[in-house]
Amino acid sequence: MSNLYVLYEHASGYSLFRVREFEEIGMSLPQVEASVVDLSKFATVVKLVAFHPFQSGVNALDNMNAVSEGLVHDDLRTFLDTNLPKEKKRAKMVLGVADTRSGSTINELFSITCQHTGVIPELLRGLRLHFPNLVKGLTDQNQNKAQLGLGHAYSRAKVKFNVNRVDNMIIQSIALLDQLDKDINTFAMRIREWYGYHFPELIRIVSDNYTYARVVHLMKNRKEFSNDREEELEAITMDSGKTAAIFEAMKTTIGMDISPIDLINIESFANRVIHLFEYRKSLQEYLRSKMGQVAPNLAMLIGEQVGARLIAHAGSLTNLAKYPASTIQILGAEKALFRALKTKGNTPKYGLIYHSSHIGKASTQNKGRISRYLANKCAIASRIDCFSDIPTSVFGDRLKQQVSDRLKFYDSGELPAKNVDVMQLALQEAETEREEIMSKEKKRKKKEKKRRKEAEALAENHANGAAALEKGVNKMEVA
Repeated sequence: MSNLYVLYEHASGYSLFRVREFEEIGMSLPQVEASVVDLSKFATVVKLVAFHPFQSGVNALDNMNAVSEGLVHDDLRTFLDTNLPKEKKRAKMVLGVADTRSGSTINELFSITCQHTGVIPELLRGLRLHFPNLVKGLTDQNQNKAQLGLGHAYSRAKVKFNVNRVDNMIIQSIALLDQLDKDINTFAMRIREWYGYHFPELIRIVSDNYTYARVVHLMKNRKEFSNDREEELEAITMDSGKTAAIFEAMKTTIGMDISPIDLINIESFANRVIHLFEYRKSLQEYLRSKMGQVAPNLAMLIGEQVGARLIAHAGSLTNLAKYPASTIQILGAEKALFRALKTKGNTPKYGLIYHSSHIGKASTQNKGRISRYLANKCAIASRIDCFSDIPTSVFGDRLKQQVSDRLKFYDSGELPAKNVDVMQLALQEAETEREEIMSKEKKRKKKEKKRRKEAEALAENHANGAAALEKGVNKMEVA
């Protein structure tokens, strides 16, 4: 007759139970199911052999991390070694466990037969339900606190991330950038219409919206704008021909006169549009730096904006890394794809990656081929960015060169380098760059540690000096 033991991992500690009448129970699983709900019946089925409480929250988290990975923590090993039967009797015993990986590890360490099927899940269900009543000194309130604290700590440990590599910021930035483009275009058209009543010829001379807004903000009333300010105007237009054309058009303009209050409003609106243009430039720089931190290879391959749009459309960099190349190729062209499938027409060859410069360089007959090849390289780049610890742009640079070589091959027939050779070179370069980054990081940490020690020593000296001064003052008062 085999002895059945059950190992139960709880938020408060490890527990080992011995199951009575194992043969009878094993033969009638419905009997166990019926006894699980009733505490009086379940207490006759299992008996607590030993309970090992965790020493602290950190200790509990370490043990639970080991359990989740199928490893045996030192605490668990000591607990089992102490409370299981002696080695001679272990051949006749069975240990019930919740996880197959933990079972196989325990089997290797202690040569014990481990079981996780049959009656074991029902017994574990009963232990979860009645655990506070089976262990002396453990209440429902204590159990809930332990479970809540360990659950929060375990979740925090699992979702730890580098704050500099958050792709949510990229998603928000590219969405804001697109919205700003629409708003700036609308506002620029509005200011052209508004100031066009006063000086309509300026629209034809200055085509750039940002330059137009700056010229309007400088000129205000055209009748009061003299030739003395020609240098200021030329500094904005960056073209002496345009500046001369503006002064020439002022003499023969058909624009109407405008009141001072209207000019004040136009000037205020032009100022706002100028600030929006400048904010858009700073936002684009922010997006470029963020892409360099989060997805440097993808940014190097297809550009910051296209890469950011791919990440935003997929929902996250992790989702993009999970997509196959065929999905990345038509990402953003879902409507066209389903319309083609419905009407049995030609499916789209590209989606968001069409805006990449590589597809623009390809000839008409090769656009589909290069988009398929580019999507393949984007899939590789996104996976490297997502799962590498230290981000570098080496692979993106090599992948970009491969796409350029493929374009040359389509045009001239010149054979590109083999992918294996290119990746070997990229691996060597990436390893060298990683070592450099690691050495710089170590030096930075040493400097920071030294600076912190100096600050602590200085604070301690100040505290000692203040204490000595206070002591001297007290002695003087006593005297």
